[in-house]
Amino acid sequence: MEKIIYTLWRDPQTSADAFAQRLRNDVAEQLLALGARGLQVNVVDQHVEPAAGLRQANSQPPIDATLALWVDSANGPLRYPFDKVLGAAVTRFACYLVSESVAIRNTRYPAQVGERTHGFAQVALLTRPPRLSAEAWLDIWRNQHTQVAIETQDNFLYVQNLVVLPLTHGAPRIDAIVEECFPPAAMTDPRAFFDAPGDEDKFQRNLAAMMDSCQRFLDFDKIDVVPTSQYLLKVPSAG
Repeated sequence: MEKIIYTLWRDPQTSADAFAQRLRNDVAEQLLALGARGLQVNVVDQHVEPAAGLRQANSQPPIDATLALWVDSANGPLRYPFDKVLGAAVTRFACYLVSESVAIRNTRYPAQVGERTHGFAQVALLTRPPRLSAEAWLDIWRNQHTQVAIETQDNFLYVQNLVVLPLTHGAPRIDAIVEECFPPAAMTDPRAFFDAPGDEDKFQRNLAAMMDSCQRFLDFDKIDVVPTSQYLLKVPSAG
C-alpha cells in the first residue's frame, strides 16, 4: 500500500466552505468507489478562520487543501482514475508519493470517520535549503528536530511525510509535508500553541527552542504553513 498526498487549489468563484463540502462528499464518494484504501481531507474552511494569522503562504497561489489517499499502487495507469476525479473538482492539483512517519499518534482526540477532528490541523510544506545535503537535512529534521517539536508544542498528532517522488508533471518542489493537530485555543493563543498557557517564561523558552531548531534545517521564506480542518473519511487499511 502506498500513500499519496495531493495539494489542491479551488476555483476562486467557489467559496471555501462549498469547496470543503464537495471534497468531503462527492469527491470522497467517487474516490472510495474507485477503491481507495484510506482517505483524509485537510481543507481551509470556516472552522479555521481564527487561525488565519498562523498562515505562511510563500507559494503562489497558496493551496486550499491537501488530500491524502492510500492506494494499492501509485503507478500512473492505476492512479489516473483518482487524478481524473480530483482534476474535475479543482483548478489545479499536484501529486506526491510520500513515506509516512507517525511521530505522535492521535490518542488524545481520536479522529472519527466522517467527522471533523478536534482542534485544527496545521499542514506545512517543507523544502530542503541548498546549504544542506539531503542526508544532513534528513538527520536534522527526523533525528533531532522531531523531539524538539514534541517537547515545545501542544501537538496531539504529528505526521512527517517525506516526499519520495512527485507524480504529476510540473509539481512544485516539496521535500516533505508535515501534519500536526493542535487544540482549538492554539488558533489564537501562542502560549497554548507552545504548551505554556499562563506561563510566560515557559512560552519564551519553548518558542526560542523551536525557532532555533527550525532555523537549522529550514528557510522560512521557502515554506508554506496552512491551518486546516482535518476530516478522516476512511481509516487506511490494506484489507
